[in-house]
Amino acid sequence: MNIDKIETQATSLPTMEYFYTIQGEGFHQGRAAYFIRLGGCDVGCHWCDVKESWDLNAHPKMSINQLVTEAAQHTGRLAVITGGEPLMHNLEALTGALHEAGFETNIETSGVCESVTGDWDWICFSPKKFKQPNPEIYQKANELKVIILNQSDFGWAERFSGLVSDNCMLYLQPEWSRTETMLPEIITYVKNNPKWRISLQVHKFMNIP
Repeated sequence: MNIDKIETQATSLPTMEYFYTIQGEGFHQGRAAYFIRLGGCDVGCHWCDVKESWDLNAHPKMSINQLVTEAAQHTGRLAVITGGEPLMHNLEALTGALHEAGFETNIETSGVCESVTGDWDWICFSPKKFKQPNPEIYQKANELKVIILNQSDFGWAERFSGLVSDNCMLYLQPEWSRTETMLPEIITYVKNNPKWRISLQVHKFMNIP
């Protein structure tokens, strides 16, 4: 890793937490992954399980150099940038430094921000009803992951499936507190609509971060 080059690109980002674990959701489920959770979000999902990430000013700023140095201490080379809403920040320098260190760059975003910054190997677009996405995200998304809270969310998911590219992977994921109720509904829906796949928060079943 070229530390000098990373330092010349240095910026800082409000960082709630960073940790090495197993990706529990979506296309990359089961892979070792280094998570960087950035602070700041104005989408306001009432069922969000990381509401403490919302306040932009509640989290210490870390330099790109610090973040990548911490990540590079682990053997996995999948970096997942999440939040909050990570695209509230310009992520060009972060993704450049992560690529320099040999990482794949993944992001999970609601797509509501004005632009998609950063050089991404994989974009997981997870739209939320509380704020409309920027249409720029539709054709850039590699993965569409829709959280299913109630029956009406299936129709809402279909709306977005018609907006993303033909190569985009489609996932339905039960909202964690409603898993027992909605998972049987999702199973039936996917059997009848096999373009969709099921995503589960398997890290929670395994009791890992």
